[in-house]
Amino acid sequence: MRTILQGGTVVDRDGARVADVSLDGKTIVAVGAVIPSEADHVIDCSGRYVLPGFVDAHSHADGLLTDDGVQRALLKQGVTTIVAGQDGVSFAPGDGAYSSEYFAAINGPHPSYAGGGVAEYLGAVDGASRLNAAYAIPAGTVRWEICGRSTATASDAERDAMAALVERGMRDGAVGLSTGLDYVPGIFADADEIAALTMPVAEAGGVYISHMRGGYEANSSEGIDEITAIAAATGARVHVSHFHAEAHVVLAQLDVLEAAGVDATFDAYPYTRGCTLLAMPLLPPELSAQPVDDVVRVIGDPAERARLRRDWFPEVDSKPSLGPEWPSMITLAHVAAPEYAWTHGMTVQDAAAAAGVDAIDLALDVLTASRLQANAVMAVRYDRPVSELAQIFAHPGHMGGSDGIFIGAHPHPRARGTFARYLRECVRETQTWTWPEAVSHLSAVPAERFALGRRGRIAPSWIADLIVVDPDVVGDSATYEHPLGEAVGIDDVIVAGVPVLAGGELQQLLPGRGIRRSEVR
Repeated sequence: MRTILQGGTVVDRDGARVADVSLDGKTIVAVGAVIPSEADHVIDCSGRYVLPGFVDAHSHADGLLTDDGVQRALLKQGVTTIVAGQDGVSFAPGDGAYSSEYFAAINGPHPSYAGGGVAEYLGAVDGASRLNAAYAIPAGTVRWEICGRSTATASDAERDAMAALVERGMRDGAVGLSTGLDYVPGIFADADEIAALTMPVAEAGGVYISHMRGGYEANSSEGIDEITAIAAATGARVHVSHFHAEAHVVLAQLDVLEAAGVDATFDAYPYTRGCTLLAMPLLPPELSAQPVDDVVRVIGDPAERARLRRDWFPEVDSKPSLGPEWPSMITLAHVAAPEYAWTHGMTVQDAAAAAGVDAIDLALDVLTASRLQANAVMAVRYDRPVSELAQIFAHPGHMGGSDGIFIGAHPHPRARGTFARYLRECVRETQTWTWPEAVSHLSAVPAERFALGRRGRIAPSWIADLIVVDPDVVGDSATYEHPLGEAVGIDDVIVAGVPVLAGGELQQLLPGRGIRRSEVR
């Protein structure tokens, strides 16, 4: 039985035309006028657009791919593939213990991954989800496997051992290497260590993906200089994760990369606020590197807390991205402690006032009670307008990435709104992109960059990862105040030729797979 998408406007990066799309198995077999038979499954796409499925180039659904709610939230935005393993911390290689400890409030637990390497992680995705997942080898996880909790510079032998893990991961199908240089343990890795790990990535044709060092915004040049040095040492292509700063800063730094001969792309989402672990900006990295029991003991001890107040929090106050106003800039999104559930959606400042304590004590109390399993939405000093974001999104090196975090009662709206918001703001409202340009940014470019095989086009022999979009309706409903709103305007989604969302309802088949890196020949 064929599946036929009938009467829609077919849009890919090459243009738009009214046509039917015929599918047989997991591939597209015809685009044009198709006469269905009685045995065919026909989806009426009249008045709607048929697009290649979107690729979320920066996702944190690593441990949540079997969760129906997470799958639905992504499919309703048109996302059919995610790139996991971001920010230097995830489940493979190893048994996933470090990610489950340190990054539990970001990636969640993985219910099926039993440990091993990239091959085992990707294998655990096969047939277990409605979504596809590619994987970037997380450099922090690699460091953890070889160096443990050490904050010291890696030895030559340790670098060699780490590079061997990366080489194996690339052979197993990883798309590249990711770093998270504001997180633990990535913050302790110097540029020479990162270059050593990037070398096998470059040799395999993969991509060095960097959450840059230094907090972005006004410090972006520090991260770009390090990326330039790593690219020069290895010859690697690079990708800058969630590149958010004022438009003139982003565009100027991209020019720096181009002038240095670096082959670079980046992702950026259509929001100005960020989201991260609560502990990341508020605890010293050397402390965060310790076992959770030890960290909880330290921050719960009055004498140690007094020392942090005296010696560490002045540094928090001096961070360019936060400053002394940080209690009013941090909104509690997830606190894994029932006694603090009342704080969800409140700033640290307001929660502290309600509890009758100061902001430092409230933040440390929350971290203690939750055993560090807390994340937060982070405001920025300059809330950039849509017109400024449009300057960034118009850059040909941009691709769509949500940085979506689904853990939390009051999460950042980007997890449920990013891709629908791109279509609403960038296509329908501001005309920053045409529809074919939207396909380029959200599907074709990331599929090519990360070697996701025959995805990102609507043509015979290409994989039938397809979405059906109502161009007049598609949009986001999640907001900072009400972040759980579902995207609208995408009710039919096909993955590998199988309808996984039909008429807005999840279907029972699970055709998603772990995507092994594969160049289109």
